[in-house]
Parts: sequence; structure tokens; C-alpha cells
Amino acid sequence: MPEISRFLGIVIAMYFKEHAPPHFHAKYGGHRAAFSIHDLRLVEGSLPPRIVALVLEWAFQHREELMENWKRVERREELQRIEPLV
Repeated sequence: MPEISRFLGIVIAMYFKEHAPPHFHAKYGGHRAAFSIHDLRLVEGSLPPRIVALVLEWAFQHREELMENWKRVERREELQRIEPLV
């Protein structure tokens, strides 16, 4: 799992064998979810509501970096780390 960020027990990742639309994955404890980058919404899985709010706050701050990493996924290039939520 290519991890791009980690904060407050949340792991954010993108996978190289992905499909459109552009998205990223979040893991927290035994929960997993996928979020759309374009409209920043949960599209698959589930997380506790407070964790969803934190992931969305982080993603809003780093949307451009997420899209750049998505382009790297498509080109099979090394992903760039993204600063955690502080």
C-alpha cells in the first residue's frame, strides 16, 4: 500500500492498480474507505464520522497534491508524501 500520509492513526494511500475516477484510500483501525478527489466525498467503505471529517479537512487542504499523486499513479511513478493534518 503506497502510503502518502499518516496522522492521528489515519493512513492515507493510493494504489497503482487503480481505476477512475481519481480517489484515495483512508484506513483507520479496522475501517477502510475511499474518497473522490474531485468532489471530496466518501465513495466506498466506511469510517467513524469524526474520522471522515478529519480526512475531508486534510483532503481539502491538499487537493492539488492529491491530484498530482493521482497523475503519478497513472504514470506508475513514485508517489510524493503529503504533510499530515496538524
